[in-house]
Amino acid sequence: MEPVLFFLGSWWWIAPTAAGLGAVGYGAVAMPRRRARRLELDAARHDQYRAYQALQAARADVRAARADALSAKAARGGIPFAPTPPEERRAIQAAKAAERAAAMHLRASRDRVKAVQVRFAQSGRSAPLPLEQLLARHDAIAARWLVYETDAGAALSFPQMLDARHPSTHAFLRAQHEAQRLRPANARAKMTAAQFVEYRDAVGAMEAAFDVAERDAQDTARRGVAGLRWTSPPPAVTPPTSATSPTRRTDSPAWPVPSRRAPTEDR
Repeated sequence: MEPVLFFLGSWWWIAPTAAGLGAVGYGAVAMPRRRARRLELDAARHDQYRAYQALQAARADVRAARADALSAKAARGGIPFAPTPPEERRAIQAAKAAERAAAMHLRASRDRVKAVQVRFAQSGRSAPLPLEQLLARHDAIAARWLVYETDAGAALSFPQMLDARHPSTHAFLRAQHEAQRLRPANARAKMTAAQFVEYRDAVGAMEAAFDVAERDAQDTARRGVAGLRWTSPPPAVTPPTSATSPTRRTDSPAWPVPSRRAPTEDR
């Protein structure tokens, strides 16, 4: 019995040390995943903080506009109960409108935080990470753009999508370059909430710019042939299955062909 007691008395510290090392190891493994899952929630809270700062700035602008109006009254003699000059009154109204808009943005950001909190609490470990979803959204837009560069039918039907001189196409290319600049290396990359918000906004701007450029190119294609009428509107472009190695779809719908009949004159 004495050897056992001697061993326990000499090596009693092994058990708590092993437990501590195990806890540290588990935290080192689980913390990055947990931080990545919380990225969308942290971004929503970052948006709320920015909306709060914008509201404070708008309130300061209202006070500054009122001070300018009082200074204008004083410069005109300081007559009591005199009407506010039109320019200063319009400045106050504009500042109040900006304050109301900022307050609405703050309320919307607070509701968004609550919604993201509920989604975060209900999401399981197998749910895709917020950064993975954002990267997939970015890849989907890039695949839609790649169709016009690889499909001869799309390029001939809508040549404006490849013309960087056109304003809408040029705007998309700039938004695409900005989103690509902010894109992380992979879905496991470390990002702060501010960096995630910046990349998210860049992807949103890229998507909006692409929709505008595509719609503009389709409208231009409809008006491109003088004296002819399109038999059908341009179909939606089907992106390839892989953004890296696109293939031509043989079962894709045919591109619109202008009718050979001249448009009938209005009688």
